Order: sequence, then C-alpha cells, then structure tokens
Amino acid sequence: MGSWNSVHMEVLYNILGWIAFCSWSISFYPQVILNFRRKSVVGLNFDFVLLNLTKHSSYLIYNASVFFSSAIHRQYRKKYGPNEMIPVAANDVAFSIHAVILTVFTLVQIAIYDRGNQRVSRTSMGIVSAAWLAVAVCIFVALPSQSWLWLVSCFNILQVVMTVIKYIPQVVMNFRRKSTVGFSIGNILLDLLGGLTNYGQMVVQSVDQHSWVNFYGNIGKTLLSLVSIFFDLIFILQHYVLYPAKKSVISTNLDTVSKDQLLKSDHPHSEDA
Repeated sequence: MGSWNSVHMEVLYNILGWIAFCSWSISFYPQVILNFRRKSVVGLNFDFVLLNLTKHSSYLIYNASVFFSSAIHRQYRKKYGPNEMIPVAANDVAFSIHAVILTVFTLVQIAIYDRGNQRVSRTSMGIVSAAWLAVAVCIFVALPSQSWLWLVSCFNILQVVMTVIKYIPQVVMNFRRKSTVGFSIGNILLDLLGGLTNYGQMVVQSVDQHSWVNFYGNIGKTLLSLVSIFFDLIFILQHYVLYPAKKSVISTNLDTVSKDQLLKSDHPHSEDA
C-alpha cells in the first residue's frame, strides 16, 4: 500500500487537485450561460459536444473504476509495484461526474435553442459509434480472464483519443468563420488552468514517491493535460490574435452609425414632422 513521504507534498497534491477540479468544472458554465443568454447555440460546434460526451463518459468509467475497485487496485500494484499509489484521486472522480452532467445539459440546450443550419456531422456520429463498438469488443476480451485493469485502461485510451479529436471541429469551425463568436473563451481559460494544475498534481506525487510510474501508470491523465493545454493555446490564439471579437464589434458599430447618419441626411426634417 503506497503512502505519502511528506505531509506537505500530500497537502499540495490535494490543493492542486481541487484547483484543477474547480477550474475544469467551472469551465463548463461560461458556455452554458452564453447559450442561455443568447437563446442560441450558433457558433458552438455540435460535434465538439457529442465527442466531449463520449470522452467524459469513458473517463468517468476509468476514474470511478480505478478509485473504487479493490480488484483493480490489486492488479495495478501487481503490475507496477506493491508500494505504488493509485494514480486516481477523489477530485478526478468528482470532475468526471460533473463533466458528464454538464455535457448532457449542453446537449439539451442544443436541442431546444436556435441552431441555425448547424447539425451533428455524420463523421462524428460514425466516430462515436465506432468508439463504443470498440469498447464492447474490449469488454468481451477482458471478461474471460478478468483483466479489469487492462479493460479500464482501454477506456482511458479512448478518452485521450476523444480529447484529441473533439477539439478539431471547433478549431476548424473558428478558422472557416474567421470568428470565435458564440464560443466562450472563458471555458478555454479555465480549461487551461485545470490542465496546468492537473499536470502539477502528477508532478508532486511523482516527486514525493521518487517514481515516475504515476505518469505512465495513468498515461491517460498525462496526455489529457498536455493535449488540453495544446488546444487551449490554439483557441486563445484564435480568439485574441487571429479573430479578435472587438474588431468585429467595432466594425458593426461603425456600420450602424454610418447607416444612422445616412438616414438623417436623407430626412433632415424628420424630427420636425
């Protein structure tokens, strides 16, 4: 049974973990609030949300299984060593539960709010179908030998693949529209903070244990942080540098002022009538 060598490192580990939980959890709300205020989901890529649900569902299955299952604990320590700590924390499980709930809520918003001509692509539906079909195959393979650690690792790999894929439709959509209007940057800034603190949490555990098994023993969590940070930086570049919203707003305001001035010049005595 692994244990902490330093109380201070354990406290820092927990602080970073719950900061990551708060950041990632709160990151869902700017988009939900934006959708509610606009009564529209135009600008939010539906493929992103659908793929996100698959990603968070698979990550929840992995986190909950590794955190609660004694059978998986035994298989993990048999593989990586009896003194190794389980690489999933309580904040990981809490985040996954919250993420699934909020993603489902966002899908409900997509169903009831103005969608314009946007829809889920066949490609994304095909990817999601293939992902869960692969999961079914893995379950049948794992059942005879009761390879539970291997099975939940498949879910972990799936969530990493979905993490990589899910961002691409939104990045492409922003590029084609030359705009990030309708896509909340607050979500991305909080996601970036969550990714950094999540990675920091893993570093703290590895330093305390004098072992880097934590990183490759939970490769999904490692790649999740790195991939999230990478795409968050792309979104930040799109929003603030390539397609800044302020320029669009200023341009729109100038057009409105110009139209008003033209109307006044065409009807100079309209106020006296």
